[in-house]
Amino acid sequence: MLSELLVRDLGVIDELSLVLGGGMTVVTGETGAGKTLVVGAIDLLTGGRADPSLVRPGASEAEIQGRFVVSDDEIVVRRVIPRNGRSRVYVNGHLATVSALSEMGVDLVDLHGQHAHQSLLKAPVQRAALDQFGSIDTAPLASLLDDLRITDSALVELGGDDRARAREIDLLRFQLGEIEQAAIEDPDEDHRLDTEESLLADARAHQEAAGLAVAALDADGSAATGISGALAALDGRSPFLDLVSRLQGVAAELADLATEARSRAESIEDDPARLELLRERRAMLREMRRKYGESLEEVLAYGVESAERLAELTSFDERAAELDQRRSELMADLTRVRAEILAQRTAAAPRLAEAVQAHLAGLAMAGASLGVVVAGEAGDEVAFRLAANAGHDPLPLAKVASGGELARTMLALRLVLTAGPPTLVFDEVDAGVGGEVANTVGASLASLSDTHQVLVVTHLAQVAACADQHVAVSKHDADGVTVSAAHLLDEGARVVELSRMLSGSPDSVAAREHAEELLAAGRKRPRSAPSRP
Repeated sequence: MLSELLVRDLGVIDELSLVLGGGMTVVTGETGAGKTLVVGAIDLLTGGRADPSLVRPGASEAEIQGRFVVSDDEIVVRRVIPRNGRSRVYVNGHLATVSALSEMGVDLVDLHGQHAHQSLLKAPVQRAALDQFGSIDTAPLASLLDDLRITDSALVELGGDDRARAREIDLLRFQLGEIEQAAIEDPDEDHRLDTEESLLADARAHQEAAGLAVAALDADGSAATGISGALAALDGRSPFLDLVSRLQGVAAELADLATEARSRAESIEDDPARLELLRERRAMLREMRRKYGESLEEVLAYGVESAERLAELTSFDERAAELDQRRSELMADLTRVRAEILAQRTAAAPRLAEAVQAHLAGLAMAGASLGVVVAGEAGDEVAFRLAANAGHDPLPLAKVASGGELARTMLALRLVLTAGPPTLVFDEVDAGVGGEVANTVGASLASLSDTHQVLVVTHLAQVAACADQHVAVSKHDADGVTVSAAHLLDEGARVVELSRMLSGSPDSVAAREHAEELLAAGRKRPRSAPSRP
């Protein structure tokens, strides 16, 4: 529900702050005070069109904020309308688009009156309303349609075109042939070949380097000769006994190093033929990576996937027959289920129309008639049509000219259809009515508040007296500019406001007594959930 509303610099509203509860809340005030702007502000919070002309004179921008509570979660919506430039939308502090706000708003608030985006004007919502009223289960139809989409997609992927399938088979066979012919040993083969190629490419230089090292390290080399001279000079001299031992170890290490270098040099082959083969192999592997993957691992994986796809395509006839059989079964089931739903919707439509029409009679629309038109294979083309007066042609609800008639029709629909967004807003619902009809409108709105939060803009005291909360909007001049303010009324202030609505004079004793009677009657009125007549 809408728990808090803040409006700044919108139309004649300077600043308005309301904390709202559940049940039914009415908004009243003199003509031009700005009460309809409260509904306009809520409309903007649910994606309504932002017109720069709405910005209050002297202000640079208008701002509307709303706090919604949905299943213990809070959603804070902020709409900013600059005098120049595009409006901005924020949801929980993050920028959002107007279209996203509109989609979200459908689940939060339904506006009834002259508001083009109220949900019951939309064909899908009317269809859902009929299904809800008639307890029509469309889940089997949705499941069958999902299965059909999956089956059709599988047929497309299988390759329904013979030429396209033949081309793909030829391409896959060629690619698999290349990969198989490459005979890749494992994903690390390229790395091993790189190491071997580096060794063979410098084989002669490696051998020459080893020869120089051996010459320097063997018994006749300069290193060994130097060590021998040092040993001869120090041998037998006691101060250098430890050095003699160490020099002997160095001499032995030099001999080992010379032997190892000679052995490694002998193991290196200078094999130009092998080197050429390695280079050809690596070039071929690079070509595989260029065509089929960044690494040999990806090339091998592509080969596995291609083999699976080729097997699928070559077994096309068998798989296609299975899918065709599945599709035929689904189409048969669809035909049956669509016919069942069409029959259910066709049967429910006149019952829904009759139930709504029974409420219209008590809402100053006795001559009105509502029709629910059902068409399409499954009756999925549902349209609510209203003839507001006897002898008139029924029109789609969106084309009903009178805001009051449309709002009362929506009220009658809501009395029958208990589902809907948690917050319902009614504007102009009491336009052109009075007397006992006004009492009926008030009682009907109050009954809705058992299952929804209901906000009503009204000029009728009989309607206002049925509310749980009463907000009064008043206007005054500030520095030559008309501004409005809104206040939540206590019991005494409600009597004064109702007196003004009844007689135009809040000081009238008779009007006050009548107001007190209306409030007492409103408190005593039974509050039960709407029921189908």
